[in-house]
Amino acid sequence: MKCRHCESNLTLTLIDLGTSPPSNAYLTETKLHEPEKWFPLRVLVCENCWLVQTEDFASANELFDSEYAYFSGYSSSWLEHSKNYVTQMISRFNLNKESHVVEIAANDGYLLQFVKAHNIPCTGIEPTTSTANAARQKGIEIVEDFFGVRLAEELVKKGKQADLTAANNVLAHVPDINDFVSGFSLLLKPDGVATFEFPHLMQLVNQNQFDTIYHEHFSYLSFIAVNRIFSANGLNIFDVEELPTHGGSLRVFAQRSDTGKRVVSERVDELLKIENNLQMNSASYYQGLQLKAEKVKNDLLEFLIKAKKQGKKVAAYGAAAKGNTLLNFAGIRHDLISFVVDKNPSKQGKFLPGNRIPIVDEEVLESVKPDYVIILPWNLKDEVIQQLNASGNRTNQYVIAIPDLTIL
Repeated sequence: MKCRHCESNLTLTLIDLGTSPPSNAYLTETKLHEPEKWFPLRVLVCENCWLVQTEDFASANELFDSEYAYFSGYSSSWLEHSKNYVTQMISRFNLNKESHVVEIAANDGYLLQFVKAHNIPCTGIEPTTSTANAARQKGIEIVEDFFGVRLAEELVKKGKQADLTAANNVLAHVPDINDFVSGFSLLLKPDGVATFEFPHLMQLVNQNQFDTIYHEHFSYLSFIAVNRIFSANGLNIFDVEELPTHGGSLRVFAQRSDTGKRVVSERVDELLKIENNLQMNSASYYQGLQLKAEKVKNDLLEFLIKAKKQGKKVAAYGAAAKGNTLLNFAGIRHDLISFVVDKNPSKQGKFLPGNRIPIVDEEVLESVKPDYVIILPWNLKDEVIQQLNASGNRTNQYVIAIPDLTIL
């Protein structure tokens, strides 16, 4: 395989998680009687540009289809984060009724609804029909397509250049990262700003967040790699912020290389120095994650088998992609985890891909009263615990598996 950015040959492996189906390919009752597609899940490191990337097996069209089940708007903390982002961008970049905001991967309109509330014209780009329709129900204009140079040129011809573009948790999801980034250099107005949020590779490695690896993530991004990719595709990074979201993310601010006039913040150089000091541009940094992941797997299996022998009932909360990666890597099935609870009605009544554990609503927790609830989206553990306690769905103990098995 060659690097998605620089086309160098890839030989260095970060981690091999065996095989699994796409993490958001939830199963209906009918599909339980049909075969599933499983793909190898191995992550490689480019030793030239240091882009970390999933080995090519599944295509974007297979992963982001019309029945795509991830809806951003079901997390209250993520909605609050998005609302704050909109307020900050309006203030920082003087956005008004004459401006145009474009969000790439607009999902269910979780963010653009706050732009619309300020009467600022906005457009969402979203390729999945399920979430695009949810956004349209909020009165948001959606272009149902994948973003890249082609679509950017079409939008420019229609007079839809952007003062601000937002791309949250999508930069890692694109197979052709050069084409995707180049699209922003075309779509932005001469003095426009593009922001990108994505989980920081530094946190994935340092905090053993291997469960954030799944087929929808084609890339795992360091600031070193992103800075290089942007520079090669017409964007200049002028600021960066470290965020707590998704276990530790970056928010990158970029402008067109040919017309942007904003001064580059000291934070850009500071973060590059941090990554260089950690030797994220050397092979040695990427060794050791496999053993840490296998320890999590073994510890979780040991806990579940012990609980079963003791007659304890174990459930899980959050039918999240990261949870599917963990459960399928560990080979956990319905005999060890009775069910998984999720707030999203589009997932309820279905089954997790691979392990086929049933997905139910929160009321089942109250009736079954499991001894343990494993919180699969560990990055939302505080929100989940507060929500369940407030609704009266109390359990004896909560459990998280990442970065180490912890009984709360």
